[in-house]
Amino acid sequence: MKPLNISPDTAVKLAKHLGVPLEHLMHMPQHILLQKLAELASSKPGEDPAPDSESETK
Repeated sequence: MKPLNISPDTAVKLAKHLGVPLEHLMHMPQHILLQKLAELASSKPGEDPAPDSESETK
């Protein structure tokens, strides 16, 4: 299985938010990663997913 095609900065941030070691994240199957991201997004419904969107509307 080849590693995910994401930038190193993104990988570090995802590993931190998901609470998994960076090595596990990079070799995680894509469908599992997407499932974990969906769970993370649904567990925080009160937070704005794009905080910079306010500056775009002004």
